[in-house]
Amino acid sequence: MHLLKEVKIFLSLFLLLSLAMHFQAWLDHPLAHIKSLSGSPMGLWHPFWITAVVYIVLLLFRLVWRTGKRVFG
Repeated sequence: MHLLKEVKIFLSLFLLLSLAMHFQAWLDHPLAHIKSLSGSPMGLWHPFWITAVVYIVLLLFRLVWRTGKRVFG
């Protein structure tokens, strides 16, 4: 897999998840929302951890799909 493609997928996923989970906060007070990240109960780095977990799950599905296509197709 190409690294640049994977970075684009990760960043797109990061933006999509952050907007989906906190849509109203991003519309109402985006800077205050970013500043309050350090005081979050889930911790400062939780957006990256959540994105990494979702990315790994999607990566596994993509690998299974690709392997299945090679075996059966």
